[in-house]
Amino acid sequence: MASQAQGIPLRREQSASVSNSLTPSSPPSGSLQHSPMSSFGGALKKTTTGPNPKQLKPFATEDIKILLLENVNQTGRDILTGQGYQVEALKSSLPEDQLIEKIRDVHVLGIRSKTKLTAKVLSEAKNLIVVGCFCIGTNQVDLQYAARHGIAVFNSPFSNSRSVAELMIGEIIVLARQLGDRSSEMHRGTWNKVSSKCWEVRGKTLGIVGYGHIGSQLCVLAEAMGMSVVYYDVVNLMAMGTARQLPTLEALLQASDFVTLHVPEIPETQNLMSVEQFEQMRTGSYLINASRGTVVDIPALINAMRSGKLAGAALDVYPNEPAGNGDYYNNDLNLWIEDLRSLQNIILTPHIGGSTEEAQSAIGIEVADALVRYVNEGTTLGAVNMPEVNLRSLTLDEPNHVRVIYIHHNVPGVLRRVNEVLGDHNVDKQMTDSRGEIAYLMADISSVNQGEIKELFESLEGLSCTS
Repeated sequence: MASQAQGIPLRREQSASVSNSLTPSSPPSGSLQHSPMSSFGGALKKTTTGPNPKQLKPFATEDIKILLLENVNQTGRDILTGQGYQVEALKSSLPEDQLIEKIRDVHVLGIRSKTKLTAKVLSEAKNLIVVGCFCIGTNQVDLQYAARHGIAVFNSPFSNSRSVAELMIGEIIVLARQLGDRSSEMHRGTWNKVSSKCWEVRGKTLGIVGYGHIGSQLCVLAEAMGMSVVYYDVVNLMAMGTARQLPTLEALLQASDFVTLHVPEIPETQNLMSVEQFEQMRTGSYLINASRGTVVDIPALINAMRSGKLAGAALDVYPNEPAGNGDYYNNDLNLWIEDLRSLQNIILTPHIGGSTEEAQSAIGIEVADALVRYVNEGTTLGAVNMPEVNLRSLTLDEPNHVRVIYIHHNVPGVLRRVNEVLGDHNVDKQMTDSRGEIAYLMADISSVNQGEIKELFESLEGLSCTS
């Protein structure tokens, strides 16, 4: 009896794809995928000192349907339309029922943080092969379901780090000088010139929770302004400048005048800052959160502010956020919002940490390029739910070569059976890697004529259906 779960029995053709450059492309819904000798349209420029790379396009580009939600930056849209894909861009996210209807025939989906791609939604996307998250976070996507069904997910983990770090610096100064309150008073016609409990940030201690891309950027900026920096992370990390890593979160809270949070949304970080942690903070200190809304226990924060334990706070993220712009920030969204809005010296912003022209442009380029590489070449570098696999490009000096992609369950016997299918051809390059239960194989084979391509594809698809 054959081993169960050989290839992933997908509805989509990406489970086993065969690409070459012998004939014009066929539609993505067909059983045979080719790639023409066409350019990348400038979206992906490669520098090589050897022979010219051969451009692989396993689909007819005009048949690839892409849906971009939440006002993805124009740079990303230009890269994708430059490939010849059918691109539809919407300015907002969609309710679940409308989203399901919209993505039934979409091959590529681009989203930001508001669109929720649950298993229910993804199960209706019969042609979907890849999702691009034009943001840092991917917690809005059911990554395991996507991986099990051959849907790769890409994001942009670095591009908005500077923008978020600069916002943090601005908020530290605004809180220290109570600028938000003074500005609001002036808008109401009140002149209130005070210096009580207004501070310079020079000489103060900044505690950074999560010393990743944003935390380390913030560290450099803070030290340039004369602040001392300590940080806490679950792994040992090399410090920037004169910063010091502390062994526990409690030690950081006790040592810091300002605390900033830069952690992912995982079970271990839910209510990371709650009653106990606020009690550990210095009296008169400040909290800033631009990571995820579930990281801070908001009612506990409200009590800490009212009691005077905290002198100020800044929040850019919330447990529940509106799907679009409008007058939605009220108690209908979260029951404590009116209490939060009534506090003094608190900055409330609508999840704009990475909302700068520079960051959004960079994110658009980074994610769109990753989508192009995946659709055209099968490259998974940067994927958050798939093994990262890449081979050097085929060249124009390699005629009758074919690239094979095979996504399958990570169980014994699969590679042997795949190589039996490829055995009549010379395997020039092959790489496979696994990530949990999912494995990803990429191989370049030679001496393949046009008539053999369909046979290869159907043989690999046959493995997917074997039980």
